[in-house]
Amino acid sequence: MTQPIPAGTLTGRTALVTGSSRGIGADTARYLAEGGANVVINFRNKAPRAEKLAAQLRELGVEVLVVGADLTDEASVAAMMAAVKETFGALDLLVLNASGGMESGMGEDYALVLNRDAQLNVLDAALPLLPDGGRVVFVTSHQAHFIRTTPTMPEYEPVALSKRAGEDALRERIPALAEQGVGFVVVSGDMIEGTITATLLERANPGAIAGRRESAGKLYNVSEFAAEVALASVEPIPADNTRLVGDVSSFGGE
Repeated sequence: MTQPIPAGTLTGRTALVTGSSRGIGADTARYLAEGGANVVINFRNKAPRAEKLAAQLRELGVEVLVVGADLTDEASVAAMMAAVKETFGALDLLVLNASGGMESGMGEDYALVLNRDAQLNVLDAALPLLPDGGRVVFVTSHQAHFIRTTPTMPEYEPVALSKRAGEDALRERIPALAEQGVGFVVVSGDMIEGTITATLLERANPGAIAGRRESAGKLYNVSEFAAEVALASVEPIPADNTRLVGDVSSFGGE
């Protein structure tokens, strides 16, 4: 893994990455720690994996807090933010990475509850901790970001619609965040090879990943996309608050 953020860039700052016990979230947390940030690792049910990551990041000389929290439960989120406040006092960077909706056995509206309602709740709970100069990063996919103009696979459509609803709801907060001196940026990427979502899509629609790879020319892997998410925490925010990662030529306008 390359190191996208130079060591020391984030020294003294604290970052919370939701859903960071594995995958894109874990690699994003690692990149931020390599840049010097203290890190809050959030997980829902992968405690051993989260603790293993925390041990690795502490070897970089940063402080790491591991907090289990169900983002769809307000009390759980409030307890997580209380732990962050007690440990670090403030939160400079909030990366809204956790998402889902393709899991089996969840309620019919679970995708919307997690990908829209929970995202807003986490932001609201974090706001009192975000200082002037803080930043919020929302992670999404091209299939969700462009869902209004470009159809996606039927298996993914409910998730895509819910993630776009979450993005829209968060964007409505941009003026209020700006008043507080907090920046906001959406990071949208194509299908990411090696993610759980890609695996589930491939299972439901065999050949989907290979087809998209051929169409796009290249698909980012987990560590490559996580590097872009990490960079979104330090690089200037685009005028449209959107960082597009990878090919978008086959997607229509928003």
